[in-house]
Amino acid sequence: MDREAIQEELRFIIIEYLENKGLDLVDLIYRYEGRDLFLRILVDLPQGGISVGDCTQVNKEIGEILDEKDMLEGSYILEVSSPGLDRSLKTKSDFLRCLGKKIRFFLSELVNGRIEWEGTVNTVNDDTVVINSGETSIGIPLAKINKAKQVL
Repeated sequence: MDREAIQEELRFIIIEYLENKGLDLVDLIYRYEGRDLFLRILVDLPQGGISVGDCTQVNKEIGEILDEKDMLEGSYILEVSSPGLDRSLKTKSDFLRCLGKKIRFFLSELVNGRIEWEGTVNTVNDDTVVINSGETSIGIPLAKINKAKQVL
């Protein structure tokens, strides 16, 4: 199996496991660093706030599943962790987790004459995040967001 096929199969197996546990896959990184193969999995609860204990349990159980399926040749290093409070926000579900929270947006195009916005997330739909910036309520298209982070 080539690298892309392995990565897609891993993604399928891991998402299926996480959904059964009520968890979200935030990111999956499968790569060699020197001679070592790393599989890094970032997971979170739908509302955010996964614990270290949860990550430890997920690491153990995913490790057992992968060993049972014997998909990865040789040894590998499995790391399961939280994406952290300062993670980049990209998807509709990322912004839904941030309802009522202050977010800073860096855009690829001007929206209402500005390339950067900061405001509290009011609503999220399929293609727009609506924020209250203090001065006004504004809809920011997901497609125009280069980067967004929660203001801590």
